[in-house]
Amino acid sequence: MACILHIETSTDTCSVALSERGSVLHSDVHREGGPSHASALAPMVADALSFAESHAIPLDAVAYSEGPGSYTGLRIGLSEAKGVCYGRGVPLIAVSTLQLLCVGPLLTLDLPDDALVCPMLDARRMEVYAALYDRALQEVRPAQADIIDEHSYADYLEQHPVWFFGPGAEKCKSVIRHPAAHFVDDVVPLAQNMMPLAEMKFLRQQFADVAYAEPFYLKEYVAAKPKNALKGL
Repeated sequence: MACILHIETSTDTCSVALSERGSVLHSDVHREGGPSHASALAPMVADALSFAESHAIPLDAVAYSEGPGSYTGLRIGLSEAKGVCYGRGVPLIAVSTLQLLCVGPLLTLDLPDDALVCPMLDARRMEVYAALYDRALQEVRPAQADIIDEHSYADYLEQHPVWFFGPGAEKCKSVIRHPAAHFVDDVVPLAQNMMPLAEMKFLRQQFADVAYAEPFYLKEYVAAKPKNALKGL
């Protein structure tokens, strides 16, 4: 199995991990907030690479959390990932931040067979970036920006119990009051949880183009939103 460096910078939590053969070998988490990602990330990556070198483990790929999330944070993470890829001559793997958020809850929660999970990232005010997946992480509804009110996700909640979590979920608790809605606290995207998603893409040779890879926003979101929608992110 490949040795993969994982970089996650989509929220106020910045994290780096190194994995090989289905195990996390090294992990580092920085919780000082988005503005400090630029100064914190490079030393964290250097420590992870130093760990690999000290154990004579060759690096096979770099995975980055592609968003949605903080525009500035995503650019910092992707720039660092590209730099390592160019310097080491290894491929780049893009991991959906919303799918990444699901890894922890799906591994730890005892969910019924018909359950859906809804990872949420904060988009300011009462807006979130969210998607819906089943227990196998198959996409039920693609990622999009949602303005939350008491009717949000009603069609899904009438048919399935839905677990909501992530940095955007806290503010939705008092609004989404359907009896089938469940909320999980303190779930943030972490680099160490990227491992199963990145390893699957590595095995399938699903690599991003190092020269042209962009955060999720530039590929999907910016084209559909006014320019001022990204202010403050």
